[in-house]
Formats: sequence, structure tokens, C-alpha cells
Amino acid sequence: MPKVDVYNMQGKKVSDVELNASVFGIEPNETVVHSVLVNYLANQRQGTQSTKTRAEVRGGGRKPWRQKGTGRARQGSIRAPQWIKGGIALGPKPRSYSYRINKKEKQLAIKSLLSAKVLDNELTVVDKLEVKEPKTNVMVKALTDLKVEGKTLIILAEKNENVLLSSRNIKGVKTIELNTINVFDLLNCNKLVLPLDTVKKLEEVYA
Repeated sequence: MPKVDVYNMQGKKVSDVELNASVFGIEPNETVVHSVLVNYLANQRQGTQSTKTRAEVRGGGRKPWRQKGTGRARQGSIRAPQWIKGGIALGPKPRSYSYRINKKEKQLAIKSLLSAKVLDNELTVVDKLEVKEPKTNVMVKALTDLKVEGKTLIILAEKNENVLLSSRNIKGVKTIELNTINVFDLLNCNKLVLPLDTVKKLEEVYA
């Protein structure tokens, strides 16, 4: 079982914890992580792009000139795709890009990324993350004391308004709740901060 140090908000080691090997100690599966990431990004697309066909653009009710005898190419409408201000042939229409993926694949991707954070020494575990009132400088000091810098992801076991408000204005820091964990956020950070209660919940859910 992988073992990591546990720090307090002042950056001092208070204990250590053995992590569940089935969650934090597996061999990362890059193929599954990639497929789950592609699925996540596809599901985020709004799909609201739209173009007008020749039936939807304005004008073009009559034939612009007679079929024969003008020396010009035959034309049926001034709103055909080859005309300026004409309709778009085979253009995009509003649609959904979302698709479903196997639940076990999602879980394996999450566990792969959590294990990768442990392997790369990018995981910081704190005994508790508490802020009495929303103060950005309190959270900045805590992250500085913990030697956490760069793109940072904080995952809370449950909603904590004070922590969320204290961290939302810090550049490069994102705070989410455990029920919204996803592969994109885990890949997009180079430091992962987990309170002990979040670690326990992760082991309950993904073990």
C-alpha cells in the first residue's frame, strides 16, 4: 500500500496515512484515460452551431434568367450554394455530441489518475481544510505553507462554502466537490490537494 505524509494547514507533518492500493496504487491505464477524456469533452460541447440551407435563406423565388440562349450557365435560383448569399450545402445543424461510456471505464480512469498523482509526488494530503470565514489570503498562506504551487486542484468531500469562496480568486487554483470529480480537472492540474475525509470517501466509492 502506498504511504503518504499528512500535513496540517501550517505545512507541518502531523502523521502519515496508508492509501488503498486499489484506488491510489494501480498501474495507470492511459488508453482508458484518453477515451474517458474524449467522452467528457464531447459531452461539454453545446452543439448550437447552425447554417441555413438554400430553403432557408432569403430570396431566389424565380429563375434568374431563361434556360437557353443567354450564353451563360443555366441557373435555377440565385440562392443556390454557388451564389453569393446562397444557402450552405451540407453545413452544420444543431445537434448533440454527447454519448455514453461504460461506468467501470470512468472509475478506472479516475483511479489511474489518482495513482499517477501518487507516483509523480503530486498529491498533498491535509488533515483538514477549514476556514472560519471567506478569506483569500488565508487560503493563499495555507497553500504556500504546504508548498503547493502552479495549477492546483482541491477536492472537498462535501460542500464547504468558506473554502470555495476563499480559493476561487486564486490564480491556477480550482476547488470542486467529490461528486463532480472528472478526468479533465485531474489531468489539468499539477498538484492535487486532498483532505483526509476526501481520501476516505474516495476509497469508499472506488475501492
